[in-house]
Amino acid sequence: MSAPLVPLPALAEAALARVRSLETLEAAYAAWLELRLAHGAQRLRWREEAQRLEEQGAFLVGAVRAAAPAPGAQAEALTRLDTFAREAEAKLQQARARLMGEQQAAEEVHRAADAELRAALLARAERYLAQAPPRLHLMPRRVGGGRSVLHLARVTDDAAVLLLRLFTGALPTRYGFLHDEATEQAGLEPAPLYAEEGVGEEETRPDAAALEARLRRGAPFLPVRGFLPLFVSRVDGSEALFRFRQRGPVLEAEVADDGAFRAVLTREEAERCTGRLLRLQLEGRLALEVEVG
Repeated sequence: MSAPLVPLPALAEAALARVRSLETLEAAYAAWLELRLAHGAQRLRWREEAQRLEEQGAFLVGAVRAAAPAPGAQAEALTRLDTFAREAEAKLQQARARLMGEQQAAEEVHRAADAELRAALLARAERYLAQAPPRLHLMPRRVGGGRSVLHLARVTDDAAVLLLRLFTGALPTRYGFLHDEATEQAGLEPAPLYAEEGVGEEETRPDAAALEARLRRGAPFLPVRGFLPLFVSRVDGSEALFRFRQRGPVLEAEVADDGAFRAVLTREEAERCTGRLLRLQLEGRLALEVEVG
């Protein structure tokens, strides 16, 4: 017999209580992640329980068929077998109905709690941005031939959340996303997307074009990992996708180019990327220090 299902409503209320009592981004993200993990575990248990009931139903059908009296058996035996089958089926139907009712009620609780947590994160990030713009230290490096690489000094997890909001208008789905180096297979770099918010397991490693298309959807939460995206205007008015990717102690700028990303930038690309950051500073939304010399 399976263990009792996880009480999702109680977990949802506990997560909301934590967010209401603690004002940090980290606490809010921890509560949201806990709720999502509990919801995923609960859904798995529901599927297991539904499968168990289906297997019981199939077993009873087979048992009744095997117990069927031989032709010419007394009517009383047939009646008893029919009564047993109907009672067993009624119990299974009741169990299925209870499971469905529990699932529907818990899903409603989860949807409400998830919406409140998302709203709290968005409001909290906006307050943080208004109170203290994130600080960046930009380090241009010449590599010859009129080309450059751009590095940003490592930022905190709080700053990473706020920078993603500033650069894209969205929030990450995970606190600590920028410094997450976990990978599903040794030898592979971490996937740039988490398998959540509509991203399937097979979609976590898109090429540059597919990644740009997803970033442009305008979703309020982005399942990005290991980088900060930034759209930068070109001379012709179109936009190029840059990303600042975690590289040890620095974030290295890369530009989307023919389905991939490259870190060695032309002079114009480096200037325009730097100019985009400077514009945010002039607007009072970013505190930028550019290393010179």
